[in-house]
Amino acid sequence: MNRDEVQGKAEALKGQIKQVAGDLTKNPGLHDEGVVQEAAGHTQDAAGRIRRKVGEAITDIGNAVKK
Repeated sequence: MNRDEVQGKAEALKGQIKQVAGDLTKNPGLHDEGVVQEAAGHTQDAAGRIRRKVGEAITDIGNAVKK
């Protein structure tokens, strides 16, 4: 797991917490802010997974060429 994956998961979790806090306090602005933050976190996590998979593929190709 790389830095983007960890940060993305953390942002998504913070967004979920804001959504719950917005629901409990009847604050639709806070809830909406949480939805946006959660989506941004999921996007960052996905970008991190893609980066990791590409790096692994490059490493695999390099290892195959060395053999």
